[in-house]
Amino acid sequence: MASTSETGHAKNAANLQSLIASVIGYGAAYNPSKASLKLPALQVLGTNCNNAVKAVNAAFPAYAQAIADRETAFVPLSKMTTRVLNALKATDTSTQVIENAQSIIRKIQGTRATAKKTDEEKAALAAAGKATKEISTSQMSFDSRLDNLDKLIQLLDNSPLYAPNETELQLTSLKAYYATLNATNAVVKTAIIPLSNARISRDDIMYKAGASMVDIALDVKIYIKSVYGASSPQYKQVSKLAFKVIP
Repeated sequence: MASTSETGHAKNAANLQSLIASVIGYGAAYNPSKASLKLPALQVLGTNCNNAVKAVNAAFPAYAQAIADRETAFVPLSKMTTRVLNALKATDTSTQVIENAQSIIRKIQGTRATAKKTDEEKAALAAAGKATKEISTSQMSFDSRLDNLDKLIQLLDNSPLYAPNETELQLTSLKAYYATLNATNAVVKTAIIPLSNARISRDDIMYKAGASMVDIALDVKIYIKSVYGASSPQYKQVSKLAFKVIP
């Protein structure tokens, strides 16, 4: 489903086409002195806006697919790291190594070392003059989760007692899984570039201050109002066409 902002860009472009159609209907009576308001310039602007919106639409599917593929690839990560931790605990590995692994895995999974305090607990601590600042252990961006997975693999690689029989928990499999996750994350970073560039181009055409499509369209409406009057059917025809700058 298109976002509200993407729908808004398309609506702006569509309203411009409606405005141009009205201008064409006025014939010779529409004769502004400002070059950017003349019909040929408006028609070029309309074509450019439509092409800019279409360019964004064309770039979006590859990015959306990359996002979906990354989400799918990361789904098993939390359960897999829990299994890794249990496999590590089932060895004679030192408590310190296990605690280090737990700390890394909490960051991968976005869990906390201790339960978050309730409002009542915070109020009681505050009444006793004790600080209640809590530091989140969550590092749930894809880049952070990848980084922490790499740290976990490095920790396990230096823990000779970690040697599970389960193929999917072995270091070779973990490294292969990390490579897969890293690749899907890289595809997203690559796919966003053409989409971002298309959006920049569209926004320059439609919203860049000074000579944007919105500025020109609003000036056209003002010109029509000046020619025909505020209560004229010609102005009423275009007065409800909205042109908004979309962040």
